[in-house]
Amino acid sequence: MPARRDPEGAVARNLNEVVDLTGVRALDIGCGDGRLTHRAAAVATRIVGIDPNAERLSLARCARPEARTPRPFFAQARAEAMPFPSGAFDVAVASWSL
Repeated sequence: MPARRDPEGAVARNLNEVVDLTGVRALDIGCGDGRLTHRAAAVATRIVGIDPNAERLSLARCARPEARTPRPFFAQARAEAMPFPSGAFDVAVASWSL
């Protein structure tokens, strides 16, 4: 049986204890399959997920609920060379990134 990632939602719950994403422009560095990016989209003004892996980004894009407003944006990028101007985000998170 394949492993289930965070089925109890503990990662998102713990993230909420550290940073409040309500109404902010947020960047999810190393977003992978987008599970946290999608959850943050429910409260953030704008959420962008970046990951260097095209396959993981494809999973994140496919998992996007179409009715979600605002919808998360996903970009293939590395944290060391982000394609965004300085000040584009209020907060950045890197929960599972190495």
